[in-house]
Amino acid sequence: MVVAAKLTISLAEFLQLPETKPASEYIDGKIYQKPMPQGKHSKLQSELLLAISEVGERPKLACAFPELCCTFADCSIVPDIAVFEWSRIPVDADGEIANRFEVAPDWIIEILSPDQSPNQVIKKIVFSINHGTKLGWFADHSDKSVIVFLPNQLPEVKSDMDILPVLSVLGNWQLSAAELFNWLKIN
Repeated sequence: MVVAAKLTISLAEFLQLPETKPASEYIDGKIYQKPMPQGKHSKLQSELLLAISEVGERPKLACAFPELCCTFADCSIVPDIAVFEWSRIPVDADGEIANRFEVAPDWIIEILSPDQSPNQVIKKIVFSINHGTKLGWFADHSDKSVIVFLPNQLPEVKSDMDILPVLSVLGNWQLSAAELFNWLKIN
């Protein structure tokens, strides 16, 4: 992530700024602009969105959102994928999905981009876990591993045939690290 503004501003001031492409995030009073997604990042993101949606949406268990702005605990973050259990999806007065999500996601998935600081991404996942997120994934396609974050536990590195934990509402759905990174193969 690249720091876009050196001056500290308030969250309210940040939320009044125009949207940027790629998205900007507000963490610890500073604005960070996410890097432009590249091929491997985009492929993993789209495949994960599809897989989680296939398992979670029809039975109304969970919903996965790409690049969704989540504002909570005086921060505004844009995870690569934010997953919410169905009962926690914010709704508006008409019973439709809300535009603003002012709650931590249940599951945050980040996919490392070449120009990103791994520590900055990990900091965002840990922040989310400390504010109610139940599960965090940090996927790094360069070494085909996923660091898994759970509340009150040390992170674990998963690779090869290791099964990656998912939200309990998704039942017995399983995905290994190898299956995740095999989505990058075209042949």
